[in-house]
Amino acid sequence: MAGLPQRLSPRVLFIDPVRMLPSLLLPLVGLFLAGGFSGRSYGFATLGLVGAVIFAVIRWATFSYHIANERLEIKRSLISRSVRTIPLERVRGVDVSTPPMHRLLGLAVLKIDTGASGGEEEGKLDGVTVEEAERLKAVLLRRVRAARDESRPAVEAVSADSPPDHTIIGVPRRWLLYGPLSGAYLLTPFALAGGAVGLAFQWGDELGFGRDAAWTVGQWLWDRPYLLLVAALLLVVAMPFVGGLMYAVFNWDFRLKHRDGYLVAERGLINRRSVSLELRRVRGYEVVDGLAERWAGVVRAWAIVTGLGDSSTRGQLLPDVPRAVALQVVADAIGPYQAPLRPHPPVARNRRLFRAVFPWLLLAALSGLAALLTGTLFWWILTVLALLLTGLGVPLGLDRYRSLGHGYDGSRLSVRSGSLRRVQAVVERRAVVGWRLRQTWFQRRAGVFTLIAGVGAGKGGYSAYDVSRAQAVGLPAEVNPDWLAPFLEDRR
Repeated sequence: MAGLPQRLSPRVLFIDPVRMLPSLLLPLVGLFLAGGFSGRSYGFATLGLVGAVIFAVIRWATFSYHIANERLEIKRSLISRSVRTIPLERVRGVDVSTPPMHRLLGLAVLKIDTGASGGEEEGKLDGVTVEEAERLKAVLLRRVRAARDESRPAVEAVSADSPPDHTIIGVPRRWLLYGPLSGAYLLTPFALAGGAVGLAFQWGDELGFGRDAAWTVGQWLWDRPYLLLVAALLLVVAMPFVGGLMYAVFNWDFRLKHRDGYLVAERGLINRRSVSLELRRVRGYEVVDGLAERWAGVVRAWAIVTGLGDSSTRGQLLPDVPRAVALQVVADAIGPYQAPLRPHPPVARNRRLFRAVFPWLLLAALSGLAALLTGTLFWWILTVLALLLTGLGVPLGLDRYRSLGHGYDGSRLSVRSGSLRRVQAVVERRAVVGWRLRQTWFQRRAGVFTLIAGVGAGKGGYSAYDVSRAQAVGLPAEVNPDWLAPFLEDRR
C-alpha cells in the first residue's frame, strides 16, 4: 500500500456534515426568522444541508495521502491544489485519538508532529480507520530503530533492561480521586453556568422563553442577595465534584508505555488519545505540584522534549500520582536525579516575604484610613480582609523560599521554584546549550541573580531565582567546566 495514493475512509462522510452544522446554524436561524416557517424556508434549509453533504463528498474525493521515497505526502485540491511533504526522518511523534463519533464508526484522527511549528497542520489525517492509523503510525515511526541504534549510548542507561513494548505504569482508577487537587478543572461549574447565561441571552427568543427572561431572572436574584449567595455556594460545592469528573474523563485508564524507542502515553474515556514521544529526544522532565497536591503527597509529571509542539498537553507523562511513584516512574523511563537541592541565600527569603506581605499590608493601611475618614462598612470589611491576607502571606512567603533550590548530580541539572504551583525541572547536562545571568534593579540592591540554563527543549530555559554571586558563577562552572577553561587559562 506504500506509494499508492490513499483516501480517508468513506465513513468520515457521516461525520463531516455533522461538524458543519454549527457553521450552518446561524444562517438557518436567520432564514427562518426572515422567511418564517414556510415551505420555501424549508426548501432553502434542505438545499443548504444537501450542499453541506456535497461539499463534504468533494472534499473527501479531493484529499489523498501516500508514503513514497521516505516521505509522507498529503494532497488537497478542493479549491487550490496543495501538497504537503513530510520527510519521515523529520517525524518527532505521532498522536492517534478517537473522538466519540469516530469511535462509533471505527475511525481515528492521526496527527504528525515534526517539531516545526507545533500546529495541527504539520500533518493531520482526520478519518482513517483505526487499523490504518496503527499501520501508518508504525510506518512513520520505523525510523526510530535506526536512530536508536546510532544513539544507543544516549538511551542505553534508561532502556537497556526494558523489553521493546511494556507498560511502565497503569494509573489505578482510585488515584483519579486526586483529580480535584490539581485545580485544572475546578472552575468547570462556573464555566458551565456562564455558558448557560450567554446561551440564554443570545438564543432566548429562539429557544422559546424570550431573550429578556435571563435578564429578568438576573434582576430577581440581584434583589434577593441571599439566593444569589446560595447559588454561588452551590457552584463552589460543585467544584470538586464536577472538576473531578472532568479530570477522570480526560485521564481515564492512563497508561505510560515504553514501545520501540518511544514513550507512549494513552488516556481518555470519551476521546481516547495516544501520544508518542521519541525517547532519544527526551532531555528531562518536570515534576509539578500545588499546595493541595503537596499536602496529599501527589505530583504530576511532564517530559522535556526537543522539537515538541503543544508540550503542555502532549508532553504529559503522569497525572496526579503519589510522589514516590512519580519519581520512580520518571527515573525508570528517563533517568533519576540523585543529588539534594541547594538552598538559596537568606535574602531570597526576605524578598519573598516582602512580596507576599507588603501589597496586602499597604492595602490594609489605605483601606483602614478610608474607613476612619468615612466610617463606611465596606472599607472596614476590606481592611479586615487585607489584614487576613497579610497574615496568610507570611507562611506563603516562607513556603516559596523553601521551594527554591538548584543542584547538579554529575549528569543532570535541577531547578525548583514556586509555591501555589511548584515546579521542579530536571534536565540532562547535554541539553544545556548556554547560560544567562539576569539581574533586576531590586536584585542588584539585594545582591542576588536569576541564573537561566538555556536548553534546546521544553520551555527553552529553566531559571534558578535569587541565587548568590558564588552560586551564579559556580553552577555553570560545575556543569560546563570546559566552557570556562579558555577564560581561566587566559587569566593565568
